[in-house]
Amino acid sequence: MKKIENILWGILFIVIGIIVLLNSLGITNINIFFKGWWTLFIIIPSVIGLIKGEERTWNIFFLALGVALLLSARGLLDLAIIAKCIIPAILIIIGVNIIFKDKINAKVDEKVKELNKVDTDEYYATFSGQKLNFNFQEFKGAKLNAIFGGIDLDLRKAEIKEDVAIDVCAVFGGVDIKVPQGVSVKVQSNSIFGGVSNKGHTKDGKPTIYIKAMCMFGGCDINE
Repeated sequence: MKKIENILWGILFIVIGIIVLLNSLGITNINIFFKGWWTLFIIIPSVIGLIKGEERTWNIFFLALGVALLLSARGLLDLAIIAKCIIPAILIIIGVNIIFKDKINAKVDEKVKELNKVDTDEYYATFSGQKLNFNFQEFKGAKLNAIFGGIDLDLRKAEIKEDVAIDVCAVFGGVDIKVPQGVSVKVQSNSIFGGVSNKGHTKDGKPTIYIKAMCMFGGCDINE
């Protein structure tokens, strides 16, 4: 989980550490705090998100924003122009997501609504963390709410005999879902400044885990 992200961030800090060390020893004189260096905290997470395949629309937007701010800091682009474009761009992206995601994920949404008619357990993690393990137990679905917190749901050894639904709400929080082999995973996501990374099975098969995720300044990772 998050191996690529950890590797990239690790490489970044190693490189910075080496530069600081060489500067301290007088071997080099590299200024890591160049004009606009802070934009890297926008650019790098966006690049990582694109590599991981998360919410490409928003990652592309933030990558473009980060590059634009970097160019502005370097005196190559007018900051006033960027400021005028941000809000219209956000509104356009939200509108496009609403229109097309509803159409693309209509079947998943209907299936989730159908499965949610059965009473399912609901879990909350607010300013805290919660680990859920269903080893050798039948799993019939769940509602996961991570608000300024995190939930880790492990289904790798769970018994899933029929289609189930998982409702995810991640607001300034994160949800990790580990799915078993031999099942299909279908996802519908509506995210604002967040994203879903699905590395579970996507082939049609039975049973199927339907995941509906709403992420706002948060994320949901789905792995085997």
